[in-house]
Amino acid sequence: MSGERPIATAPMDGSKVTVLWRDRDEQENRSIAQYRSVQRLKPTGGDWDETDEGWWAFVDSDTQIRVEPHSWKPDGPDEDD
Repeated sequence: MSGERPIATAPMDGSKVTVLWRDRDEQENRSIAQYRSVQRLKPTGGDWDETDEGWWAFVDSDTQIRVEPHSWKPDGPDEDD
């Protein structure tokens, strides 16, 4: 896939970006996600700590999970579709 960048270069300011990650079955996934720091999580309520910090993505209309993406794609035309 062209246009992919290392996840370490992705914006971590709470903006939403397209990330690529593998699930436990090694299936490649592409999701809109945002990096959420503890400082961003705590105002939402609940008992958040450093283990909750990371990339969060919706996997369906009701469910968010923390994912471990390996790369991300900036907004723009998808060159490989």
